[in-house]
Amino acid sequence: QVLAWGLRGLRGGVRAPSLELQCGGGTLRTPSITDPGTNPNFPINAFLLTLLLPAEEELVPPLRLRVLDTRDFGYRPEVGQACVRGLGQYYCQPPGQGQPPSEGEPPSPGAPQPGSGSPLRRALWARWAQNGANGATRATGATQCPLHPAPNQAAEEEEEEDEDEDEDDWWSKFYAAMGDKAKSRRGTKRDRLKIYSCELEAVPKFEGLQDFCQTFPLYQPGGHPAAGDDPVGEFKGLFRIYPLPEDPGVSPPPRHFQELPPSQPQKCLVRVYIIRAFDLPPRDRNGLCDPYVRVSLGTKTLGQRDQYVPNTLEPVFGRMFEVTGTIPLEKDLRVTLVDYDLLPPDQEIGTTTIDLENRLLSRFRAHCGLPTLYHTTGPGRWRDQLPPSRTLEHFARSRGLPAPEFNAEGTAVTFGDRLFLLSHFESSPPRQRHPGAPRERLALHVLRACHLVPEHLETRTLYNSTQPGLEQGKVQLWVDIFPASLGPPGPPVDITPRKPQRYELRCVVWNTRDVDLGDTNLVGQQMSDIYVTGWLDGLEEQRQRTDVHYRSLQGDGAFNWRFLFSFEYLAAEQLCVLPRKEHFWSLDETVLKVPPKLILQVWDNDKFSADDFLGVLELELTRLPRPAQQPQDCTPTPQGTPQSPWPWLGKRVPSQFSLFRQKRARGWWPCTVQEGDQRRLSGKLELSLELLTAKEAEERPAGRGREDPNMYPTLPAPVRPEWSFLWLQAPLRTLRYSVWQQHRCRISLALALLLLFALLLTFVYAAPGYLAMKLVKPLDSLHFAGGEH
Repeated sequence: QVLAWGLRGLRGGVRAPSLELQCGGGTLRTPSITDPGTNPNFPINAFLLTLLLPAEEELVPPLRLRVLDTRDFGYRPEVGQACVRGLGQYYCQPPGQGQPPSEGEPPSPGAPQPGSGSPLRRALWARWAQNGANGATRATGATQCPLHPAPNQAAEEEEEEDEDEDEDDWWSKFYAAMGDKAKSRRGTKRDRLKIYSCELEAVPKFEGLQDFCQTFPLYQPGGHPAAGDDPVGEFKGLFRIYPLPEDPGVSPPPRHFQELPPSQPQKCLVRVYIIRAFDLPPRDRNGLCDPYVRVSLGTKTLGQRDQYVPNTLEPVFGRMFEVTGTIPLEKDLRVTLVDYDLLPPDQEIGTTTIDLENRLLSRFRAHCGLPTLYHTTGPGRWRDQLPPSRTLEHFARSRGLPAPEFNAEGTAVTFGDRLFLLSHFESSPPRQRHPGAPRERLALHVLRACHLVPEHLETRTLYNSTQPGLEQGKVQLWVDIFPASLGPPGPPVDITPRKPQRYELRCVVWNTRDVDLGDTNLVGQQMSDIYVTGWLDGLEEQRQRTDVHYRSLQGDGAFNWRFLFSFEYLAAEQLCVLPRKEHFWSLDETVLKVPPKLILQVWDNDKFSADDFLGVLELELTRLPRPAQQPQDCTPTPQGTPQSPWPWLGKRVPSQFSLFRQKRARGWWPCTVQEGDQRRLSGKLELSLELLTAKEAEERPAGRGREDPNMYPTLPAPVRPEWSFLWLQAPLRTLRYSVWQQHRCRISLALALLLLFALLLTFVYAAPGYLAMKLVKPLDSLHFAGGEH
């Protein structure tokens, strides 16, 4: 039996082609396609060809296909040919006879026996027994539906239902499927996304998406096609080979290909979601490329060259292209990655081609993947044209099955002579937001139990015509196809890449305690001229520093100094986004993502030598250690998880928190310095941290340091000791505070002794002369006194 669906891609000049099949001396000719430009399908699709074939599969002759064109005056030239070998893959049982009787089960009286009949019949029975029920499923086009979920599946879903689902963007689901929990940041374990590492048609369980009809390439007539020859067209069709009854009086079995979709072309809306690419070959001198996407369907091409991703070999596009086309007239969707160059033309990186017709006709429902959960609103809302209940009815009608019958509550359905209960799939009420009606949820569970194409992301290999056979990278995408006959499509999925939000971090350095003393003054005292610098990791150009607290003798410092850091933060990934140019001649910025980390360093200021490093404090804003409220409680490492002040409540205070949630924090954090393999406590910093959005920072302005506007909070000048000043500015004051204040008693005693010694020296120096004068003229003083009288 032959399913001749249509001809595709024939070269120009073909007017009315027809197909001729030859096998084992039998010939079958199909009617001509009157107008291939408007409908390339055959007017009659199902044919029966009776053949006498040998029982041995190796001796079965090949099937030859010839495409003939109809010209004037009855001229019928051959425009294409193909040869189909290995017809054993098309062996099957007649429809309606079922599978062979199971072991231990007596066959029915009218059923054919496996060991009876012709050799070909026995060979077919042997192949049928080898393939099992799966062969019957493929032959008839039916899909097996389990009555209940597997035990591990039910247990897994019961465990997953305990998780709270926080509505987020589509990228959370993507990163959860990739196993990146840091970027997913949500309970997406139930709302799963299947990521295939290959093309969707390469997944074995989907049979190449050619379960309805296969694609046979046609080559130039005359001779055997070589390996590198390009086909001149394609034949879409399928074959089924099964034995006929040997008794002429027995009626022939019912035929295959009874339930066929309409063969008329369908106008469809196609949505192409391009997520990312990786392993791209470099195209620029810097070893990178600037790729952008171009999507083509028929004569329509979408994609703009100015929407490129600069300087990367792993671009993240996050773009959706929407294009309308008529299938099968426009069935080949081409996705091309192009490298942007400043001066055109741009270089093509690679292309992948998707056959939309196979996806639309496949019984695995490949035109729109089935999500895990049913949502009515939110990022994961239902995007198909029909709700799940109507989709199940359409699925049953296409399989020739009776329509599903739901009960009044929508918690039970009879489908394919089986009863499905909602409680079999959901052991407890759904906890996700907007779960939808029970009828729709149950219908979706039944559809997913039929092993149809799930909500997925396929990985397609790119190839370039200039380097045939060599991979040019891979692109991850998915395609949704919506026939216009089924109504308007659902809303598209928002896959726009995450955009960072601008924040401002305000860090106030209040005081320091117990900082290492790195200098020695004139009198041998240990001291430090302390100042603090700070910046965000990756933003060294925003480095700021406080003023200097001079002559700290105990490691204490007072600053009251405000740091302001502006940065862009991607909340979903908990990373800071740093766009920057690698070189001054670079045309585009390269995006770097780093964790938000505040780095504070304590230094000792020196005038005639390099400053001395005293300690560092690194605070990751998403995992901020809880500060101590008193300096004596500040230790280098937190001692486990601190207990609550009310232990009878049984609550624990976490040792870390996120500043993006708490917004404010104040306390003492330890500064450390590396010594060998260990870090030693080298000081303590009293800080207050406040995180504001760009709008909040604009509404509450504040200046750096103690500059205007000095608000939120107002920072007064620090109260420092009188000796805290630079010694070069007042040397006498330096002597006063460094020498006199510390040694005034000793200095006073020394001065007194020095004066006494001077007096003694003066006496010793003057005493001999005075005594000699007295000895020489002892009465001069009396005479002088008498002369006056």
